[in-house]
Amino acid sequence: MRSTMTNFTHFSFFTLDAYFDIKQLRYILFMFVLFLYVLIIGSNVLLIVLICVNRSLHEPMYMFVCSLFLNQLYGSSSLFPFLLGHMLSDTHTVAVPLCFMQIFCLYTYVGVEFCNLAVMSYDRYLAICHPLQYQSLMTMKKVAVLIAVAWITAFLIVVITTSLSFSLQLCGNVINKIYCDNYSIVKLACSDTTVNNIYGLISTALIVFVPFGIVLYTYLRILKVCFSGSKQTRQKAISTCTPHLASLINFSFGVCFEVLQSRFNMSSVPHAVKIFLSLYYITCQPLFNPVMYGLKLSKIRSSWQRLFR
Repeated sequence: MRSTMTNFTHFSFFTLDAYFDIKQLRYILFMFVLFLYVLIIGSNVLLIVLICVNRSLHEPMYMFVCSLFLNQLYGSSSLFPFLLGHMLSDTHTVAVPLCFMQIFCLYTYVGVEFCNLAVMSYDRYLAICHPLQYQSLMTMKKVAVLIAVAWITAFLIVVITTSLSFSLQLCGNVINKIYCDNYSIVKLACSDTTVNNIYGLISTALIVFVPFGIVLYTYLRILKVCFSGSKQTRQKAISTCTPHLASLINFSFGVCFEVLQSRFNMSSVPHAVKIFLSLYYITCQPLFNPVMYGLKLSKIRSSWQRLFR
């Protein structure tokens, strides 16, 4: 419900307006989404356990991969239970504190994912460009520090983002999405959003463009070494960098889809397509990475084979 005080409006809930009536398909879609969630949880947890219990996988690269899988569990768990509940509900409202909690979780998921991928590219750069010094340059203590920095940086940046949005005075409470989104709330504001917009650009630069710049720099150095190195060096680079590059491209495309459909008028695009594009970066990345890393990294693949035998 709402109450008006001193010329601005307080809302106790937001209405998610992008849900549509699926009638008889409701339970079929619910089972499909539930299956996807169970598949994501199962595949990521299995690989985390495999890395933790297998001593041969206690190497920097696999620790970073483990951090990636943990983040995917965190991101998908901030969406799927919420989504499943609303699929069976006839009222698509969410309390304001819960909405901002979901925004915080989804935005930190994006930030940690990009920071993790940047750290992993730096690790591959050291392994391929400085193989003789790799053990001394990438110690397990340094691995722990880099993983902690990736998570803490994303959390601190997003805390400020959600705090700025939480203090806004709103003119409405209808969000045209199937989950809570910070930019959608900023567009509902009656008060001045200049600070939000400026900080939004800064946080995007810190979370997306800085990690992307690190990845670009490290891969330019890796390519230089590959072109001037031996065939064995090129093979090692391809085998270890392919999963990372594929993961980066897949996630970047998903985030770009979300940004485009949030910032620009896409009224000509079918509603179901817009929903799929908005969910892509949260659902496809946690499904894609376990398959890619499980198949492409030889040590994980051989560990799977020994486990099943």
